[in-house]
Amino acid sequence: MSEWWRGAVLYQIYPRSFLDTNGDGIGDLPGIIERLDYVADLGVDGIWISPFFKSPQRDFGYDVSDYHDVDPLFGTLDDFDQLVERAHGLGLKVIIDQVYSHTSDKHEWFDTSRQDRTNEKADWYVWADPKPDGSPPNNWQSVFTGSAWTWDSRRHQYFFHNFLDSQPDLNLHNPHVQDALLDVARFWLSRGVDGFRLDAINFAMHDPELRDNPPYDLKRPSARTFDYQIHQYNQSYPDIPRFLERLRAVTDAYDDRFTLAEIGGIDRFGEMHTFTEGNTRLNAAYSFDYLYANRISTRHIARAANKWTSEPSAGWPSWAFSNHDAPRCISRWHDGSDPETYSKLMALLLLTLRGNAVIYQGEELGLPQADVPFERLQDPEAIANWPRTLGRDGARTPMPWDSSHSFAGFS
Repeated sequence: MSEWWRGAVLYQIYPRSFLDTNGDGIGDLPGIIERLDYVADLGVDGIWISPFFKSPQRDFGYDVSDYHDVDPLFGTLDDFDQLVERAHGLGLKVIIDQVYSHTSDKHEWFDTSRQDRTNEKADWYVWADPKPDGSPPNNWQSVFTGSAWTWDSRRHQYFFHNFLDSQPDLNLHNPHVQDALLDVARFWLSRGVDGFRLDAINFAMHDPELRDNPPYDLKRPSARTFDYQIHQYNQSYPDIPRFLERLRAVTDAYDDRFTLAEIGGIDRFGEMHTFTEGNTRLNAAYSFDYLYANRISTRHIARAANKWTSEPSAGWPSWAFSNHDAPRCISRWHDGSDPETYSKLMALLLLTLRGNAVIYQGEELGLPQADVPFERLQDPEAIANWPRTLGRDGARTPMPWDSSHSFAGFS
């Protein structure tokens, strides 16, 4: 069987800002359907759609409150089914996000888990007693800065969150949690999706002993307390590949499905190789190696490319220069030359790298990072760390469809 995904070009769609069809200022699934012809005309092989599941939208969909339904902001399950049918009719594969490391604190699983220490889902999240002085169980820090532990007065325990305090971490050491997530995967596979992009998957398991992270020798001060530690114990637990093997067995039960891991951190290349090794784990992985780079150089490109070999047992890389989490590459790397020429050069470079190319919506237009003032920020990370980070809002502004209309034709 041919592997359609090997060398495929994927087009990432961030639903909130792609196209709004009902005038509420938020993009939706019908908007994606309306512009699928445009996407197909680009010549890409498939689309990756960022989260559209039910969510309080504290982290704009990456805080899922119901894995099995579409948030009314974006439409309905029927809209999604129509989207898949239309995409397949145009020859496009459909990849969707799966967020397995955490849920929203509004998810029914967490609502049950926090009630007491003996209920059926008491161990579905990461709970721990305080130290004798009442302080958090250890020194782990959240990606969005500050302690990764929040006190819950109902259980008289702390719960763990690698991200926002409204995003409690699931306990994937619990086989029942794994089973529930694999059922989520089957739900969407049965609706015809062609694969998954696994969000922050190296955050999916923690050290059960809750050992303190060692300090990291920063060369310059950081806005985030998260950057002051080596993340040895709050993420990247050695059992993660075993869960990935279970997931691969599920996807292999369907024809020709694709799995793509997002990997961040110091040992990103090591984990990318581990998570894609052989034929029983994920198909591909990508990191923030280019997404967070302030400049691009031949040395940088060679270093990243040389981390991968063509050995049969080696994994398969994917590359992205821009996405919804990072400032757009044209603004980070532009060297003062003609912006249109430079954006075409970057597109050519991305498409020549061995692996899959992931193009972020608007990247084909050479869109720059938008300048969003503090009073209009929505991104919780940007608000928490202002002004030391550009945040993510500037890469999430609406797609400009028609310059002759208000808001470039968004809504």
